[in-house]
Parts: sequence; structure tokens; C-alpha cells
Amino acid sequence: MLKLIKEDIEVAIEKDPAARNFLEVVLLYPGVHALIGYRITHFLWGLNLKFLARFISFFIRWLTGIEIHPAAIIGKRFFIDHGMGVVIGETSEVGDNVFIYHGVTLGGLSSKNGKRHPTIGDNVVIGAGAQVLGPTRVGSFTKIGSGSVVLQHVPEYSTVIGVPGRIVFSGATTQDVADGEEAFPDPVAKDIESMLERLPQMEKEIRELKKKI
Repeated sequence: MLKLIKEDIEVAIEKDPAARNFLEVVLLYPGVHALIGYRITHFLWGLNLKFLARFISFFIRWLTGIEIHPAAIIGKRFFIDHGMGVVIGETSEVGDNVFIYHGVTLGGLSSKNGKRHPTIGDNVVIGAGAQVLGPTRVGSFTKIGSGSVVLQHVPEYSTVIGVPGRIVFSGATTQDVADGEEAFPDPVAKDIESMLERLPQMEKEIRELKKKI
């Protein structure tokens, strides 16, 4: 557990250019506080001290604005940037080297027992306000754009944007994922580019129509 906490702190220093040193991250980063709390409560949950785990988790949510269920499974080097409003449900499974922003929800769509929350692969980036809902699987090296709502399985090396989420790019590199949200394609820019490509054809059609009038 201590090794995982140490790695969570180290990755915060690596990922956030505003992080100046180890002590600053430990004292001032709510995402790190939430993860330290989660590592402790997950350990207690495994010892069947479930009420104590939930009580500490409740306190951590009040302190940080981040809610992580003690039963969730989270891999090493997990980083929550800013953090406020993040919710990670009971049956969520998160791989290694995952990077998420504030307002992200890994939530359920059913009140039934069993697997009802997402499974997130390794090296995934999830943008601010994105919602990944239900027992969906998000493949490794995938990027989910800000505000997206993911309800279906997503293959590895994909980029997802929109509501509902749609795959707009496949085949991202490891470096793209390491770059974080800056590597997401801009859908507005793509639409403008498409319009500019069609403009000569539209002008030609207008000239032909004028000749007929």
C-alpha cells in the first residue's frame, strides 16, 4: 500500500507542471489526498472492516470533493488533476497509469448487484466532465474527450468525443496518451476544414445555377 501511495505522489509531480516538489503535492493536492484515503479504505475493505472503510471514505469526500468507493479497484500511478466532482463507483476497475480530470464519473446505470461500473484499461486519459457509465470496457491507450458520455465498449488506441460518445480517431500512439488532453482532436476545427474543402465545389454549383436562371 505504501509503495502505491508513493507512486501516486510521484506521478502527480510528473504529470502536473505546476507541482514544484514532493511536500507541496502531499500537502496541497486534493487528488492525492483522495487517493491516499482510497488506498487506506480499500485495504480496510479487504479486511472486511467495511463500515470503517465507508466512514473514512465519507470523510475524504467531504474533505476533497472526490468520491471513490473503497471496493473499487485502482491500479498504480493513478492521477486525478484538480479533482473536484470526481466519482468512482463500487465495481469500477481502473488500470495503471490512468490520468483523469475534474468532474469525471465512472458510474452505474443499474441498481442490481454485480458488475455495474466501467472497466478502464491502462494508460487512459479521461477529460474533464466526462461520464463513463455502466459495465463498459475502455481499452488501453484510449482518450475520452471532455464532456463525453461513454455508454459502449471502446477499443484500444481510440479517441472518443461527444454525447453519446463516438470514436473519432483510432490508432493513437503511446506519446499521444502521455501528452494528455492536449492531444485530443478538435471537432470544430475538423468541421471547418471539411467546409473549406467543399467550398470550391459549392461555388461551381452556384455558378452553374446562375447560368440556368
